[in-house]
Amino acid sequence: MFTILKSGSISGIEGSVIDVEVDISKGLPGFSIVGLPDSAVKESKERVRTAIINSGHKFPQNRITINLAPAGIRKEGAGFDLSIAAAIISSIYSIDPETIDGYMIVGELALNGEIKPVNGVLSLAITAKEKGLKGIIVPYDNGDEAAAITEIGVVTVRSLNDLFDILRDGPRVFHKTVEEKKESRHLFDFSEVRGHEQAKRAIEIAAAGGHNILMIGSPGSGKTMLARRIPSILPELEREESIETTKLFSVSSLLKGKGLISERPFRSPHSTCSHIALVGGGSPPKPGEVSLAHNGVLFLDELPEFNRNALEVLRQPMEDGEVSISRATSTVKFPSSFMLVASMNPCPCGFLFDRKKTCMCSSMSVHKYQQKISGPLLDRIDISIIVNSVPFEDLRSRETGESSSIIRNRVVIARNIQKERFKGVSYFTNARMQASDIEKYCVLNDDAEKLLKNAMEKMGISTRGYSRILKVSRTIADLATVEKIDASHIAEAIQYYNRSIFNSAV
Repeated sequence: MFTILKSGSISGIEGSVIDVEVDISKGLPGFSIVGLPDSAVKESKERVRTAIINSGHKFPQNRITINLAPAGIRKEGAGFDLSIAAAIISSIYSIDPETIDGYMIVGELALNGEIKPVNGVLSLAITAKEKGLKGIIVPYDNGDEAAAITEIGVVTVRSLNDLFDILRDGPRVFHKTVEEKKESRHLFDFSEVRGHEQAKRAIEIAAAGGHNILMIGSPGSGKTMLARRIPSILPELEREESIETTKLFSVSSLLKGKGLISERPFRSPHSTCSHIALVGGGSPPKPGEVSLAHNGVLFLDELPEFNRNALEVLRQPMEDGEVSISRATSTVKFPSSFMLVASMNPCPCGFLFDRKKTCMCSSMSVHKYQQKISGPLLDRIDISIIVNSVPFEDLRSRETGESSSIIRNRVVIARNIQKERFKGVSYFTNARMQASDIEKYCVLNDDAEKLLKNAMEKMGISTRGYSRILKVSRTIADLATVEKIDASHIAEAIQYYNRSIFNSAV
């Protein structure tokens, strides 16, 4: 008997439809899988055989051949178990699987017949919708994830016998996700921060325009404290952003049965992580930290302590907003449009800029330490600020600063201005503006033009630095809700771009 069912495969974060062709014929008992399967797919024949028997069904003592088409695409993972078992059960009971015709079937089988969740279900559900399929049959634990795509029917199964009932009677109950309005609850709030007014202003600008920011200061001055509060002032994820972020977490086994991710990610890898862990890779290629921070924040604490190779591979994702991982057979792309937040000490002892302690480092050791951050990487950071320790009077003050919700309201207004400005293009923040957009949207008045010209001549600002100053000044103007950039906006942007802080003392 010959049966064809549909399943799906993941490459990167994109899915593809796979035809599972099952032929059961007379001959010596055998079970073979062809169509470029990996080890996990080849091992599925043992899982399928045992699960069918332990679910109370007979396993055919015939020659079974499984072909996963198209044969040129490498098949990976245990997600084909369920579709293979469905085809074999159809043959055992002579069931015409027309009841599930047009449904993609994915799931991993346990030896007792239970169905385990698999990775990448959201991507497969999107693929099923794009290919015009009726729906998708998935493990129960993947139900909320798949049901985020409301245009197709989502059927969930807990065991192989549930699938048998669907084969016999057709899908009757479709999984529905109860959408609850979740209030954003962050553990950290800017109202808890005493002092640091300049740093908070710089962070607000960075959040409003999606700019990369570097905080330099002595140990314990509050750099990490400020960074961990940035998610509390970022706007909510749009639906498209939420789907894209969820796809990345799903293929990385980090979703844990949840539906769509609603909060912007905040990733903080340790300084010992490798460049592959940072940008992605492996076999099969998986997203790295820069992709898991997509639409959110990538926080690199103690930036000079990271491996030099790991820092240098950040340059391309920061510029292009995506990571390309090339292999001999294929190239996989992962989105990586993140806001980089980095912190570092100004010298090995950390007290070069401190007002209370004296730096004991030699000029040579300070220079060597700061040279760990290359010029090209530093040139991709829009805002650089010094974070000084807070005076005793500010620490003991009973006055609280602005809450995150107040700052967030201003950030959202500025983001909405940018969203309207960049309508119809793939990016929606000032930090991602292209050269043509800079000329179009960064209009300066005469005073601002003169100030920028003088700064370029006296400070030796690079062409990339010129573009970044204009982008930051555009964000400052958006926060002020004005159309034209004036001299005060340019002056503040230059102050944040000033690279001389690397070799100066306060």
